[in-house]
Amino acid sequence: MAKAKYVYIFGNKKADGDGSMKALLGGKGANLAEMTRIGLPVPPGFTITTEVCTYYYANKRTYPKELQAQVEAGVANMEKILGKKFGDLNKPLLVAVRSGARDSMPGMMDTILNLGLNDQTVIALEKASGNPRFAWDCYRRFIQMYGDVVMGVQKRPGEDHEPFEIVIDQLKEELFPGQHHVEDTKIDAEGLKELVNRFKALVKDRTGKAFPNNPWDQLKGAVGAVFGSWMNDRAMVYRRKYGIPSEWGTAVNVQAMVFGNTGQNSGSGVAFTRDPASGEKVFYGEFLMNAQGEDVVAGVRTPEPVALLKNEQPKAFAELEKVRKTLESHFKDMQDFEFTIEDGQLFMLQTRNGKRTGLAAVRIAVEMVKEKLITWETAITRVPAEQLDQVLAPVFDRAAVKAAKVIAKGLPAGPGAASGRIYFNADRAVLAAEAKEKVLLVRVETSPEDLRGMIAAEGILTARGGVSSHAALVARQMGKVCVCGASALHVDYANKILIVDGQEFKEGDYLSIDGTLGEVYAGELKTAASEIVQVLVEKSLDAKDSATFRNFKQLMDWCAKATKLLVRTNADSPDQTANAIAFGASGIGLCRTEHMFFEGDRIDAMREMILAENTEDRKKALAKLLPYQREDFIGIFKELKGLPATIRFLDPPLHEFLPHEGSLIRDLSEKIGVTPEKIAKRVAELHEFNPMLGHRGCRLGIAYPEISEMQARAVFEAAVEVQKKGIKVKPEIMIPLVGFPKELQLQIDVVNRVAQEVAKEKKTKLNYLVGTMIEIPRAALVADDIAKDAQFFSFGTNDLTQTTLGMSRDDSGSFLPKYGELEIIKKNPFASIDQTGVGRLMQMAVELGRKTRPDIKLGICGEHGGDPDSVKFCHRIGLNYVSCSPFRVPVARLAAAQAALSEAKAAKTAPKKKKK
Repeated sequence: MAKAKYVYIFGNKKADGDGSMKALLGGKGANLAEMTRIGLPVPPGFTITTEVCTYYYANKRTYPKELQAQVEAGVANMEKILGKKFGDLNKPLLVAVRSGARDSMPGMMDTILNLGLNDQTVIALEKASGNPRFAWDCYRRFIQMYGDVVMGVQKRPGEDHEPFEIVIDQLKEELFPGQHHVEDTKIDAEGLKELVNRFKALVKDRTGKAFPNNPWDQLKGAVGAVFGSWMNDRAMVYRRKYGIPSEWGTAVNVQAMVFGNTGQNSGSGVAFTRDPASGEKVFYGEFLMNAQGEDVVAGVRTPEPVALLKNEQPKAFAELEKVRKTLESHFKDMQDFEFTIEDGQLFMLQTRNGKRTGLAAVRIAVEMVKEKLITWETAITRVPAEQLDQVLAPVFDRAAVKAAKVIAKGLPAGPGAASGRIYFNADRAVLAAEAKEKVLLVRVETSPEDLRGMIAAEGILTARGGVSSHAALVARQMGKVCVCGASALHVDYANKILIVDGQEFKEGDYLSIDGTLGEVYAGELKTAASEIVQVLVEKSLDAKDSATFRNFKQLMDWCAKATKLLVRTNADSPDQTANAIAFGASGIGLCRTEHMFFEGDRIDAMREMILAENTEDRKKALAKLLPYQREDFIGIFKELKGLPATIRFLDPPLHEFLPHEGSLIRDLSEKIGVTPEKIAKRVAELHEFNPMLGHRGCRLGIAYPEISEMQARAVFEAAVEVQKKGIKVKPEIMIPLVGFPKELQLQIDVVNRVAQEVAKEKKTKLNYLVGTMIEIPRAALVADDIAKDAQFFSFGTNDLTQTTLGMSRDDSGSFLPKYGELEIIKKNPFASIDQTGVGRLMQMAVELGRKTRPDIKLGICGEHGGDPDSVKFCHRIGLNYVSCSPFRVPVARLAAAQAALSEAKAAKTAPKKKKK
């Protein structure tokens, strides 16, 4: 029996793995192997597989017995290639230990650099390099990282900075009194030796343990810390946000160190083959001379644009340009890569598909098709559907910007416009956001510990760090507006103030940031619609020729070619309908007729109807509502121009239309001539302990059929009116909350009777469907019986989720976050369909409905219709359409196209069945 293989080597033109092995080697390990295979200069190393991570957590944080020997063989391979020895007192081999999940999780897990140093090997490194400052700089970095990541040196209450940074700042103050913002590179070898001693003392003070000297013990501790970081708080928060399963685990990459901090002939950088913020095809990124990679990513120094590397290191820059082209032509996607230059020699440390904004994702996808790098089908799959929200997001109003003053400039790291109250601490930012404040998180530089605050914030502003810093990387992925490296900012954490341009801003004051231009403004600026919304909704011709609009339109045209699942909209007015049609909606999937009763005098007529004591009085009040509702339907049908409209009859309980406070009751009494006492009595009669499960939906139409009669007449009279103008009308009348077939039959009888009356009165024919919402479990269980009468089903997944899970959409917020943390639920079931529970009921209803009525039309009209994962699920179970709010239509269209392409790909690769 073959031994399990847990360690895969790479480097020196030889690799055990390749880029297809991300599930086993993680993204970083797989791509290091792939870069090795295509001949790029990768320092040698090895990857410990994700299977070890799974084993580690399943076996009380222990390792497979075969692992140690395989790790030792991996180290020996590096030693052989480099002519160095791990722990040697002459030529010591130092290594970097990094995480590597299957999906990139920038900054969420841990890294340790310069491992293998101790009081003896640092002297050996000093002698071997002839550079004392470099050797002691590596040692202090190693103690800082290892002390933080492995030994757990923590901040104490009241400390806003990391403990090691506090020690560095204290030493700088002693060495350079009165000088602000002194860079670490100014500390000489003697100063770094002192820093090493202070760091060791800090470790002992905070942990009670001495810093470990044995390199093998260091390696064991580092590997354990990286595996352990898979379950740290920020990694779990990140995974929940992006739907990364915890069972995937992380790999660990152990790689020979190359040094960007040996002097001014060395450096480190992070670069992108295209601009990840705008998508422009330019060499984009940053570097720092005499620095290690963490300096660039952590944002502790503000780096230089990578274009300037041509002046510092022309040979290395020319090599990087070649690498950039090689990476894009090989991986056929925009790459984010890390590099180090050691004494003029280039090394590649990592590559991955780069995180990008929605704007960039669309542009890169469209332009790569033009460049013949990818097909249009691949382009559709390259844009995460939810990122289209960013493309439609508002920008600052031009007039407001013209009148405002720029108080600081930084690097444009996450495009868009954001205004909010400033907070200097992630926890306080979260609390403010929970209190419904718009928040800007302002930091000197962000760290992974700030993740919760970054999620809560509208935008992120930092005084230090560049476009490849942690803040920028995470902001781009989340679609957050971000400005980094605004050096004019002075953040005073202790006093909770920001000083900039001679002005002082307290925590809670408003600032505005433009992440496209990198500009910071005082106060709250007015926003305007994005270019796409300007063209499609506001009909502005100014933006029609913009590249943003052209790229968006091209992507949507490709989606139309690929998709099977249609996308309708939830719309209750002509304006909403027009907006959705402009975005490509194929009709209305939900028109909530009750929304038409709240405007102007309509609510008074509705209240008269509710307060009526007999059928005759109810009909009189309903007669006042009829022309209003008919007029609304006329406007909607005109905008649809022949596309179908699913119209839901009255759904909410009647008490929602009545006032409950004394003063409002008195106002209504004067308006409609009914005594306050009578109104109060009726309010009390209509009170329900659980209105969601009470007298609403079809139950209202059955108790008061005159309500359904009026609504049906409004629909059909409007249809006749619009048909006279030569416009086709396709109304689909939807009866809500049906659970028993007889409920639907009774309401269909009313609809058909009114349709016949109107057709006879107007001497015309009417083309319409009658169907129901599947929104309670019983309806799904007896869908075959309901389908005998229903011509269509529309899943009302909001209520279906509530009634299936026994959870209130409005009240479950108190425990759902905890359920997410404990992974009882993978996603909020009110945001994304609970596919194994609610989804199973839906699938059952689809199968039963089609068994009775093979041509039954099937759709979804709950808010889940705009969620990409839910859209893809609806495609898989065979629905005809989804419906969502107008501004979510492009998101749903893209998700539907992606689902169709995924299905087609699976069909191509599926094994063919043998003929009998």
